Amino acid sequence: MDSKQIYDFVLKVQSIAKIGLIYSTDPYAISNYKEINELSLDFLEHFMEVEFDRPNYFKRDIYPTPNVSVRTIIFNKDRTKVILVREANEGRYSLPGGWADLYDSPSKAAKNECEQEAGADVEIIRLVGVMNRTPFKNPTSVPEYVLIFEGRLMNPLHEHEYETDDVNFFSLDNLPELSKKVTKEEVMRMLNAAKDGETIFD
Repeated sequence: MDSKQIYDFVLKVQSIAKIGLIYSTDPYAISNYKEINELSLDFLEHFMEVEFDRPNYFKRDIYPTPNVSVRTIIFNKDRTKVILVREANEGRYSLPGGWADLYDSPSKAAKNECEQEAGADVEIIRLVGVMNRTPFKNPTSVPEYVLIFEGRLMNPLHEHEYETDDVNFFSLDNLPELSKKVTKEEVMRMLNAAKDGETIFD
């Protein structure tokens, strides 16, 4: 394993620790994430000679910029139905997606979210668009750009992770109650653009 592979590995571990510190509520898990965070930072600083006194990912006072998320539209063969996943914590449905992880390409992030949330092995076939979601959200939400992809289902659906508790195809004319994470207006804009072969932005 060369130095770049080691660096990438430790960065991935460090990013997992950061995500855990943001979302975990279990005191034992938080303590472990803090320790992993400190150990990975110490390794990068002393062994990989990463300079933490310059603006970079490890500092929170860098120039503010929107976060990036991904959503993927997966139609059935006749393009009359779309796969939606039910968010376990709120009981409403959304397109498979979430925050893009560090060092994943956009399409890789989209594929990963489909795998994790829907148990869907997809081929990303095109970029549907980029949307600025901040105007649709409340003032306390983080600024966000969402990258919208269309994916083709390659294999039958299989087991998925715990964040979602149902995965199904739904008719475009009869969608279930949608998650507050993405408004109905946004979802319909995404679906119509994908179905019509259009590209949307802003």
